[in-house]
Parts: sequence; C-alpha cells; structure tokens
Amino acid sequence: MMGADAVQSGTLLTAGSQLGGLRLLFCGLAVICSLSGPGHSYSIPLQRPQDCSVQEYYDAGNLSCVQCPETQRPSREGISCECLPGFKYISRNGPIVSCQKCPDTMGVTTDGWNCIKCPTGLSSAGNCQCSLGNILVERGVNGSLLHEAECIPCDGSEPSFTAADASGMRCERCHQTVISKNNSCNCYQPNIVADGMCFSGASHILSRVLPTVRYGQLGILLRSEWFSIHLQASAAACLLSSNQTACQALGNMCVMNMHSTSPQSADACGLFRYIFQNTAALGMVHSISFWRPNIPWLYYDDQPGLASRVLTASPFPISFSFKSSDQMQNTELTFVAALYDVRGKFIGWKSVGGGLLQLCPDIVKRLDDAFNFGTTYEQNCEISVSKILQDFPEPVFYDVYLTYAGSDRQQNIWPVPVLNLNLQHNDLLVNIENNINNWLLTRRIFLVDTLSGRENTLNSLPRVIRVASKIAISISLVPGTHRGTIYPPLMTVGYTDIQVQNPESQTVKVSFSVQYEMDQSDSLIQTDVALGVLGGLAVLWSLLKTAAWKRRIGSQVIDLQTVIQFLILYAGVLANVFVAVTVGIGLYWLLLFKGQLYVSVLLPLPNDEKHFITYVSCAFILKALQFLHTLISQLNIDIFFIDWERPKNRPIKSEGGIKTDPAPVSIWRTYFIANEWNKIQTLRKINPLFQVLVVLFFLEIVGFENLALRDSSSSLSRDAQGYVAPWSRILRYGVAFALWIAIGGLQILFFSGIYERFVEDKIRQFVDLCSMSNISVFMLSHRCSGYYIHGRSVHGHSDTNMEEMNLNLKREAENMCSQRGLQPNTDIQTFQVSISTRTRVQFDRIHDNLAKNHGPSRLIQSTSSMSEQSTKAYHTMNKFLCSFIDHAFKDMDYFVKDKLLLERMLNMEFMEPMDRSIFYNDEHHSFSDVLFYGHESTLLIFDTLCFCTVDLMSQSFVLAATITYLQHECFRLIRAAVGKRNLASKTLIDERFLL
Repeated sequence: MMGADAVQSGTLLTAGSQLGGLRLLFCGLAVICSLSGPGHSYSIPLQRPQDCSVQEYYDAGNLSCVQCPETQRPSREGISCECLPGFKYISRNGPIVSCQKCPDTMGVTTDGWNCIKCPTGLSSAGNCQCSLGNILVERGVNGSLLHEAECIPCDGSEPSFTAADASGMRCERCHQTVISKNNSCNCYQPNIVADGMCFSGASHILSRVLPTVRYGQLGILLRSEWFSIHLQASAAACLLSSNQTACQALGNMCVMNMHSTSPQSADACGLFRYIFQNTAALGMVHSISFWRPNIPWLYYDDQPGLASRVLTASPFPISFSFKSSDQMQNTELTFVAALYDVRGKFIGWKSVGGGLLQLCPDIVKRLDDAFNFGTTYEQNCEISVSKILQDFPEPVFYDVYLTYAGSDRQQNIWPVPVLNLNLQHNDLLVNIENNINNWLLTRRIFLVDTLSGRENTLNSLPRVIRVASKIAISISLVPGTHRGTIYPPLMTVGYTDIQVQNPESQTVKVSFSVQYEMDQSDSLIQTDVALGVLGGLAVLWSLLKTAAWKRRIGSQVIDLQTVIQFLILYAGVLANVFVAVTVGIGLYWLLLFKGQLYVSVLLPLPNDEKHFITYVSCAFILKALQFLHTLISQLNIDIFFIDWERPKNRPIKSEGGIKTDPAPVSIWRTYFIANEWNKIQTLRKINPLFQVLVVLFFLEIVGFENLALRDSSSSLSRDAQGYVAPWSRILRYGVAFALWIAIGGLQILFFSGIYERFVEDKIRQFVDLCSMSNISVFMLSHRCSGYYIHGRSVHGHSDTNMEEMNLNLKREAENMCSQRGLQPNTDIQTFQVSISTRTRVQFDRIHDNLAKNHGPSRLIQSTSSMSEQSTKAYHTMNKFLCSFIDHAFKDMDYFVKDKLLLERMLNMEFMEPMDRSIFYNDEHHSFSDVLFYGHESTLLIFDTLCFCTVDLMSQSFVLAATITYLQHECFRLIRAAVGKRNLASKTLIDERFLL
C-alpha cells in the first residue's frame, strides 16, 4: 500500500559506513550470481493465493505462499500475517510481524499493539468486549493506553505515540519513521514528512523527486498529478519500510515512465533503481539476482550481452508439437499474468487467453488461436481515443509468465522478458537497434495509461495518453532440435504517445502478433551452395548449346553475336536452375513444416523471404527472356513447301486430230498444307483455359490454398469461426507451383497417352497429309540446320479424283506399293537436316529473289511482271529443292544417318556438313521445335512462373490466373498473326488464303 496505508513500523535503513559496506558486498554477490554461467534457469513454481494453506499467506512480491509463525495467522485478505487472538504486535514490516502473548487476564487492543485489562471479558478474538450499548474505549483522548477502557486525548509521547487521524475522529499510532526520528510524533526540520512518514531531507534523493513523465515521441516532459501525489510517498515507504505495496506502486510509476533511466535522475525509475541498489542485503527471490523481496522485478540489468544470454542460454524446459500424441501433449502456449493495480495492490492471476493483452475486439475462439503452437498470429485494428478513455480510467499492470508442468506434474512458471521499444537508457533508444547485445530487457507492461498524463487534477482530461500499439511475442526454435524445443519467448512492446485534442475523432492503430522463428543461416548457405553448383553446371551446358548453335549456323568465329547467343542460352538454363531451387525450397518447407509431428523446423519470417522472392523474380525474368527468344526464332524460320506433283497430259482436239498438252498442277494442295501448318503453329499439349479453371478450383474451392497459411494445420478446410493465419509466400509458391505443374503434367500425359493415341494426333496427321498431298516441307530454323518432312507420294501423284485416291489408299494399306520413307524400304518421313554451306548459299540466292519479287498481298495491286517473276522464283525454289532431295547435284549431295546416342542426349551434332549435307533420321517429329508444340515445357514453366510471380505480388490466385491466361492469349495471337505473315512471305502464298 501507499502513503497512509503503509504499515506502522519497520527498521529505518541508514547510511552508516558498515551498512554501506554490507550493501556493496551484497551488490557484488548479486552481480556475480547474474553472471554465473549461461545455463541459469528462471523457472519458478506457480503458486496462486488459492494454493496457500490455512496457515500460509500469499506474498505478492515473491509470487509464493509463506508460512505464518506459530503465534500468527493469515490476515483476512490473505496477503500478510496477523497475530493470533491474545497476542499483540511487537513490530510489523510489510507482511512480516512479530507478536507477543498478552497475560491471560488482559486482552489485545483493537490496533493489536498493546495488552489492556478488560472491564468485563474477552471476545473470541482476544479483544476486550463491552456489554451491549457500551463503547469500548481503550485509549484516552490523548491516545494513552488506559488501564481499562477510558477515553482520553491522544498521547504523542511514549509509550502511546498516537496522533489524530486525517478525519480527527480517532487516535492512531504514528508512523514508525516519525517515532524513530524524535521518539515522538513530531517530524522536525530538516526532516521531511511524506504521507505520514518522516525521513531525512538533507541531500537525500527523496528530497529531489521529479514527478514528471517523459513522452519521447512527442518531445514533452509533463508534470503528472498522480506522480506528484504518490511518487515521493511510495518511494519513501519502499525505501524506509520495504513496504511491498508501496514498492509495487513505485515500480508501476517506473513502468509508466517506460523503464527509462538517466544518470543522477530522481524520477520514478531513478528512485526505483536507487532503492534496488541499496537493498542488496534483503537477498534474492527464487535465486534471481534481479528480484528483491518486496520489490517488483522490473529489469534484467544493463550488462552488455545479458539479453542474449537471457534469451538463448537456457532452453524452455518442455517441448512442443503441432499435433498431440501419447508422447507429446504440448500443442499450446499457456501464458498467465500476475495483475497489479496502479496503487500496487495485487489483483490476482489471470490467463492471457480470452484477449487479456489484445486491445482489438474479436470472438474468444479467434483470440485464443493466438497461442496455438506454430500458428503465426496477426491482429490489427483502429481504436478511437474516446473509447480508450472510457474503457481504461486507470492502468493495469501485467507480469507475464509461461506455464508448464514439471516432471512431478507441479505447475511452474517461466518469466517472459519484455523488449520495450520506448525504453531510453542515457537518452538513447537502445531497444530499437538490431544489436541484441545492447538490449535492455524488462518485465512489467501495461496496455493503456490515461492516468499519468493528467496535469492539474486526477479528474481532468489527460493531456497525453500512452497506448501499447504493438505487442509481439516471438518464439525461437533451438537450433538442431528434433523435439520442438524452444527458447524462452520474448515479448516486444511498442507504445504510442497520443496528445489528446479531440477524442471523438482521434484514433490509434494497435496490433498484437505471435511469430515463430528459427536460425535460417544454414538454409541460406545451402541455397547459395545449390545455386552456385547448379549455376556452374549451367555455364557448361550453355557452352555446349552455344557450340551446337555455332555448328548449326555454320560459323567458326567467336564474335559479338556468339556472346549474345551464349547469354540468351545461359539465361534459359539459369532460369531452370532458379526454378529447381525455388521449387525445392517451396516443397521442402511445405512438406516438412506441415507434416512434422515433432517440431524441427519453423517457417522463415517475411523478412527472410526476401531472398526467395528475388530468386523467383530472377527465374521469371530469365524464363521470359528465353520464351521471347524462342518466339522470335519461330517467327523467322525459313520454310518452303515442295510440290512433287508433275503435270498430267490432257487430250486436246484440233484440226489435225487429238493432241496432248500438259495440264497445270493445282495450287490448292499447297494452300491446304499451308493452312494446316498455320493451324498447328500454336498447338499445345494442354488447354490453357482448362488449366486455369482447374487450378483455381483446387486452390479456392477444394482449399489447397489453406496449406499456405502460417499455421501448423495441414487440413484443406478451416473453421469459419477460427482464426485465419497470414500467408507464407514460400508456401504459396510451393502449393501454386506444384499444383499448376501437376495439372499441366496430367494434361500432357492425357494428351500424349490417350488423346493423341485414340482420338487425333495433329502432328502425325500433318505428316500423313503431306504424303497424301504429295508435298514435302523443308524448313531451316538455323542457317545450316533445320527439318525436313518427306511428303512425296508413293503413288506418283495426288492431284486426282476421289475414286483414284481411295484406290491408292487401299493399295497402300495392303502393302501393294512402296513405303513412304525417303530411303527405299523405310517409313521414316521426318528428318533433322544439317546442310552444307554451298547448299545454303544456293538456297539464299533463290530465296532472295523470291522474297524480292513477292508483291503486296492484294492481287489487284500486283503488276503482271512482278507476279510472273514471283511465280518463276517459286518454281525455281521448288525445282531446286526437288533436285536436291533427289540427289541431282553432286556438289550439293547429302546422306542419311542415325544420330548417336550422345548426340540425341545432348541435342547437338558432332559431324559438320562439309561437302555433303546430313539428314538425321528423326522418328520423334522434332520439327515440332519450330512450333509451340515442341516447347511445351518452356511454355508450361513460363506460365507457372507468371502465375506464381503475380500471386506473390498480389496475394490473389484469381488475379494471378486471370493475368496468366490473358498473357498466354496475347502471345498466342502474336505467334499466330506474325507466324502467318512469315509463312506467306517465305512460301509465296497469298496471306488471304491462310485461314
């Protein structure tokens, strides 16, 4: 208690030299104890007032039950001892009293300090009692003890030492500090009276009390009316009498001043630390050097590096798990708090559940979900100042502990250290730095202080209020644990100072969070090692691909073009490296974190995800570069349709009889093949719209997105009334990428294994159509490399009627004709070609004339001469390629061979076409590489990265799916439109005939 409520006697602490030396000795021992070994445990047995026996009282300063001596019993409040009936007080110091039995013929006075002869008899409490209608008077008007009950004046001299109380209605014993000074009830100068206590005022810290509160955010030093009334009295009672309630009240005022200290300051925290340093002789509570009897534990000390030892030296005694089992039952963090009112009175123990420390309103279930182990919890809201003033007229103070069951099933508590972000040490905000060695940890907190900011009267509107706008509990996993061992939690508290001007319109944002963390340095090192190794292999692979590209363009010189090509190829390979690493990281955290029973890993914090997001961004950018390079390459291929059809002789009647004249070859077969080629240019093995809809169905409807929440649950469905944890970007990426690739892979398997086998295979159908149309396709994707589809009809011609066409098909089905292959007795119609430089030069010479003479797309705008020249160029190219395929040029011949196994694996050719071109047998229709069809893996990964990247930025799967589909459609339209134009340009087919 404070002031007049202070207990009536106690031993005055003086400043004698011997006692000063003893204090120094105890301070030294306390420092040694605080530094003794890193394994110091702060574990405390949990005891509540209801746990005390009938002969014990609850010591709120020590949070434990204390046995009363034989001559005493617990008081009615249960927070101190009092003398048994028939015993009087000899001394009383806080909850500790000394008693002496009165003679059997005498009773105990009402105040308990004397024995007195009773006129009639004794009550059951050992006091004198009077008959009905009589008033028991134990002292005279002067306060002297009567032989029997007589009213006499209060006597301020020995042995009475009484004086009138504040109301003047009764005589009370003077405070022991007053009696000790002058052996009377008078406190003469230079002594100072503070709330009934008398202490020396000469150069004493109590004479220099500063009743001010510093609001650092506003730059205001405010005189507090509450501090003016109670600070000096509480400090005096705590220092001189070790009064527990007064010490608690003084500690509360220090907490309201943000635990801030400065040299030679006599403010609340300066007084508290002075008293703490001068009470080393009182010993320690629970072997904790920072905790003195009757004095609240506010600080851990300001030794450099102490915070690190407190937080990481000793693991928490029990382990936690995500799911309860026979061996592991600890799935929740059970916090409790010891509550004190602003006057220092112990209110009781309360569970932190139910939103005790959460200012934002919500249902109890969601509030309690904050303490499910492994669930990252975030709560944010905005509260009006008027509501704060209404709901919090006085602050309540909390000492928070984490409970656990010991080996003997005894409930124990572990103090939760507090990192107060507003704490100033020597005018510096030391706790906002990242250097843990400079932190100053504290213990006690409050939520709202509307009291200390009142300047004039306690009933006036406060000028400034202080609100705990940020409370964050951090749980750190012990490195290398496989059983869910954690370090003691750390509570970070940040306060906001609000200058009250218009409470109805002013608001303050508050937040409460619980986050889990572990040392991620090993993961970062492993990721960097994987990127380094795979990146080195990517360089080698890119060099091989560059060498293959150089051979295909027929160049041996390393020039700027080669360097650019290498960088583009390296970008594509490096994109795959980033994809492999990021997908591995995402799936690793997804499977390991969500699937673990005994906790061994915790998710990276949002700040730790920055490197991961950078890797994903690099993968997307590099893959986009590879995709654009592929797209541009496909839009610039050289292609020509070789028509093998020969003119038929047709009879013509004339005057001399019937003559024959060669009929012109129909161009419609070429138009037909060109249209079919135009259709398959954007053919894919998956349906993009189906892909987007199915992915959204599984994520949003089935609930796969719930796997990306920062909690321990692996369920796809969640309780609508439960708390929804924030997203983990790594888990979102892992879930989205895995689901997109899985559905895309299933589509590819279905398309390749079922649809193409039993419904239609448009690539093979195109090859068959070429054979039936008697048209081959010659295409060059590089200067000296490309593909050839042999479509020469085995029937010699295909420009015929339906009856003959059906007859030809029947003969082919019955093996009554030769096979379709380029070489005799083979069926291989598709080839990869490497042409010689001489062949390429001749091809370019003809092609340049073809391109130069290719007129505008409108026939009406083309002149007759240009049309004739284009037709001539077309026939020249057709004749040249027919002759080339038929081995008509000895200096531009070719031979057919199979690729070596290593050549197929590396997708490169070892032989150079020096004098003769090379046709490699290709049974896998590799000509699809110049189509979307042949780059399905690149397109699928690019779409996946686009989807995941947009989602990481927006945290919206729907938006990501929409943008991904739109970008695919845009690129498809570009590929179709420009590809159609390139086809018309290279084959001399009017674009109007390409549908």
